[in-house]
Amino acid sequence: MTKHKGPGKANREGVTLLQLAEMFPDEASAAAWFEALVWPGGERHCPRCGCMDTRKASATSGLPYYCSGCKRAFSVRIGTALERSKVPLRKWVFAIYLEMTSLKGVSSMKLHRDIGVTQKTAWFMLHRIREAWAHERGALFTGPVEADETYIGGKRKNMSKAKRRELKEAGAGRGTAGKEAVAGVKDRETGRVAARRMEATDAGALQGFVRANVEPGAVLYTDEAKAYKGMPEFEHEAVNHSVGEYVRAMAHTNGMESFWSMLKRGYVGTYHKISPKHLDRYVAEFAGRHNVRPLDTLAQMESVVIGLVGKRLTYQAAIADNGLSSGARA
Repeated sequence: MTKHKGPGKANREGVTLLQLAEMFPDEASAAAWFEALVWPGGERHCPRCGCMDTRKASATSGLPYYCSGCKRAFSVRIGTALERSKVPLRKWVFAIYLEMTSLKGVSSMKLHRDIGVTQKTAWFMLHRIREAWAHERGALFTGPVEADETYIGGKRKNMSKAKRRELKEAGAGRGTAGKEAVAGVKDRETGRVAARRMEATDAGALQGFVRANVEPGAVLYTDEAKAYKGMPEFEHEAVNHSVGEYVRAMAHTNGMESFWSMLKRGYVGTYHKISPKHLDRYVAEFAGRHNVRPLDTLAQMESVVIGLVGKRLTYQAAIADNGLSSGARA
């Protein structure tokens, strides 16, 4: 592995595609890597019952290990978001690598070409990888913290005439019409970000989001939006964007604005469309990738695998109706 000297996080130890191919030349090497992360210290155990009394399974079982406790065969995939996936683990290694080294994300069309799976499989693989950051909750941010919100969605000029007519008839104006709200907070001390899709952007919703992620007593910086007013548990300062004030001493939201910029560049340049139905998964992906950016490439990949343990996503669950639009044509 080589330490690359260049723009960005130059102190990180990177991995080239050629190095990755040398590190994982076959399925056995990929399986060994996954097993070392899922079962640290070589303590292999049954993911179903936790029994440590395991052994190599018979060749006819189709799985590599056998549990003497529950009398069932298992593999390193069981009990993770990769359970029941038929995609070789070596391809999963390369998918995780591409996802973590692409700051604006990787599309299912590119992934299917790069690793040789169908586009449908690549789409499901990427959603499974995003499960590593699903429901991620760390310690409360101690600050100083920036809080901001943005709106994700297509430009009105790019909408069909029918869609523009629909918004007009509904009385929706320009700007945020037809877009989804996303709220975020960034801890300046650690650089970590938390963000999620919001049903509303009123005081109750935005203040509730801030309180769920920020330690009382922290210094809080926002813009002048009325929704952020009335939080006495924080040392709150606001900048007035409406009159051209973006920085006043330490008061600004530039860190969150930078995160929104990356998210929107991914929307426009990589995915082209992100439906409300799956927006939360994409927001979690961008926040998760942002939060491990200081790590070396291999450590970033390892954090994903560890995050997949205890998660499960079936295809039916991924496409199930959650009350939000998928953006598909009727």
